[in-house]
Amino acid sequence: MAHGVARAALGLLYPPTCIACHAATGEPHSLCAACWSGIRFIERPYCERLGTPFAVDLGTPLLSPAAIADPPVFARARAVAQYDGTASALIHRLKYADRPELARALGTMMTRAGAELLRETDVIVPVPLHRWRLWQRRFNQAMALANVVARQNDIPCNPSLLARVKHTRQQVGLTKTQRQENLQGAFRVPEEARPAVKGKRILLIDDVLTTGSTANAASRALLKAGAAQVDILAFARVVAEG
Repeated sequence: MAHGVARAALGLLYPPTCIACHAATGEPHSLCAACWSGIRFIERPYCERLGTPFAVDLGTPLLSPAAIADPPVFARARAVAQYDGTASALIHRLKYADRPELARALGTMMTRAGAELLRETDVIVPVPLHRWRLWQRRFNQAMALANVVARQNDIPCNPSLLARVKHTRQQVGLTKTQRQENLQGAFRVPEEARPAVKGKRILLIDDVLTTGSTANAASRALLKAGAAQVDILAFARVVAEG
């Protein structure tokens, strides 16, 4: 009862606001109706490998032409929403505006979007940053999201299973081929971590899935170390129109 009274008093002093636009909301760590409607959620029908949405529901699970022509290294990818509008703004604030508390709301949405992957996951691994990038940014947004997803699903999170050993260029503005070249040899499973990787079904967590180059490079390193399967879960993904 005392906890409830204290929470109510705190709500009067600091009313909950939208995590995107700061408008009043009924619950903390949530979105207002306008910002919620500004998120283009990714729901079925979508490609079973890449998680990219289809415009038409043909009634059966399908693979997209992109997944057939150029199969990804990872098994499956899922994301909450398309990377635009409110979703893009939230990611930008999480990464660059010192808003790590946003990970709680974003991670909760990721738990729902990745439910089928989480049922088959042995261990969660965040996509790592190189130590210099981590020093510049001060925290790893993928790690913040992974902690939330792991805690909500009672699945171990182990960031030590994958290391970023190459200080790559920023991926923004690079073509898919340039991204692949940029990430070649960027990830490695430390020798002491190999026993913990072998035979495990791993869920890689990242904030944004763009061309899939980072996800492929990280998955390749884990599979080479003996992982049984690698899936990807992101908050947002870039979707090419048409």
